[in-house]
This record gives sequence, structure tokens and C-alpha cells, in this order.
Amino acid sequence: MLNSVAAIANPFTRLFDDQSQYWIDNSGHMTLGIVMLCICSALVLGFLISLLYMFTNRKHGYAQSYVIAMPMLSSMVATVIIMMCLMIDNSSGTKAAITLTGAFSLTRFRSAPGDPKDIAYIFFALVMGVVCGIGYVGYAGLIFLVMAAVLLVLHFTNFAAPKTQDMTLKVTIPEDLNYNGLFDSIMNKYTTEWKLRRVKTTDFGTLFDLVYDVHVKQDIDQKKFIDEIRTLNGNLNVTLVLYRYDDQIYNTKNK
Repeated sequence: MLNSVAAIANPFTRLFDDQSQYWIDNSGHMTLGIVMLCICSALVLGFLISLLYMFTNRKHGYAQSYVIAMPMLSSMVATVIIMMCLMIDNSSGTKAAITLTGAFSLTRFRSAPGDPKDIAYIFFALVMGVVCGIGYVGYAGLIFLVMAAVLLVLHFTNFAAPKTQDMTLKVTIPEDLNYNGLFDSIMNKYTTEWKLRRVKTTDFGTLFDLVYDVHVKQDIDQKKFIDEIRTLNGNLNVTLVLYRYDDQIYNTKNK
């Protein structure tokens, strides 16, 4: 009975062993099954990471190409590591050197600058590919569970979320309206901090465009904020946008 239990448990306990020791059989040939186990494990874990990314970004949206890149990246990194390990000595020290100096230098992810959290997911997939590639499939699954739990806790607790929103406010006023101190009371009511960034004349000098950096309070009614400004600027244009989506024409550094 005990032997039967041990036989059943053995495949599961071996998942936490270095699977690369089973890549070469007694005849000196590659064991295809174990190699495929490591690659497929990396692919599955990369796919689970992409699902986790989709879940945590469902409110903000995400790019399909970014989601597809994660399982592909993890499986390709695992394949590279396996092939490199098969070509050299099977010692753990050599594989550790490959992991640190080979994988991270051969695998490059290039994209436009974005959210640092998105880059963290890419490195998450990269790590899963490396761990599976050196043969520790069980530990790769364990690391995934721990990191996924941490990411979910941070997501549901809204950890480190700021109490204000960095936004850009553009207000159009007529040329005969003195803007100095005009909106101070409204700014103090709806924002925690604000600064006038730029003043520009438009329509042959008949209008002024005022551009402010504002830290808008999270619990305010943005419509009331805009409506109160409209009562002072003659009901002309008022634009309020998130700072990171603000277009470049408001950036004085590029002028």
C-alpha cells in the first residue's frame, strides 16, 4: 500500500526537482517528453499571466498584442534556455550563469514607454520562462501562485493609489477679462494643488487660453468644477484631461 502511494506521489514530487537531469536518457539522446513538459509549462504559465493582466486591467483597457506577447515570450525564453543547457555541461553553476547573462541579454522587449506595471508583467513572463527553461517546473508554478496572489491583493486593495488625480485644465477667456486671481477660489475648492503653466492668445488676440496643472480631489464632482469655471469665463471652452493623456501642444518644454 505504501509503495502504491509513493508511486502515485512520485511524479508530483519530481516536479520540484531539476527536470533537466531527465533531458538525456541512458543512450545519450534527448528526452523529448521532459523538454516538451518544460516548454509547455512555460507556455501555460505565460497564458495564465496574460489572463491575470487582462483581469487587473479590465477597467483601463489593454492591447491584444501585449496580451499575446506574454505566453509567447515565456515559451520562447524557456526554449532558448533549454537549448543552451543541452549544448553545455549540465552543472547548476553553468545554468545559473546562462540564466543571468544569457536570457536577459538575448531577450529584449521593445515598446513605446508605458505603464511600469505593464513592464512588470513582461518580466513576470520572462522569469517564468527562465525557471521552466532550467528545469524547475514545480517551482515555476509555486512562484506564479505567490506572485499572482500578491498582484491580486495589490489590485483589490488599490494599494498606493493617490488621493488626487494629476490633470490638465485648459480654460478659454475673453481678452478683456483679467485672469489674475479669477479662478483661485474654485481651484482651492476642487484641487489640492494647482499651477498656471501657460497663457496664449488665440483668434487674433480676441481670446486667451490658460493652461493649468491641477491635482484634482478624488471625491469631487467634475461637472460642477467645470460649470463653476464656465460662470466666470463667459461660458467659453473648458477642457479637463488626465495629465498622461494630455496632448503635446500644452508642453512648454517642446516649444
